[in-house]
Amino acid sequence: MAIPELALRQIERWCAQRVPAHLQDRIRVECRTRGRSVTIVERRAPWSAQAGPEWSEQKIAQLRLDEFGIWSVWWADRNGRWLSYPDAPVASTPPALLDEIDRNPGGVFWG
Repeated sequence: MAIPELALRQIERWCAQRVPAHLQDRIRVECRTRGRSVTIVERRAPWSAQAGPEWSEQKIAQLRLDEFGIWSVWWADRNGRWLSYPDAPVASTPPALLDEIDRNPGGVFWG
């Protein structure tokens, strides 16, 4: 089962709305798909010439679609390993999980 186009557009729209337009030359929230997973990352422009030209990247969350069409949300620990988010809702569409990432009650998504 591939990620439904509507679900992917909902996630992309959510990412695009995280950062005001006047800051997007320095910070962005983007998503990438792989199989039935969508990984949300925060990207930051180099802060000094010594840092090099590459943008840095921090994993924020991962949304996974199971074989039954149910979405779950995962968070990355400090080593970049994905862990199941405790007490997170599961949903048939991404918006409820994106709301949970926004709420960030345990501070695991946005630090």
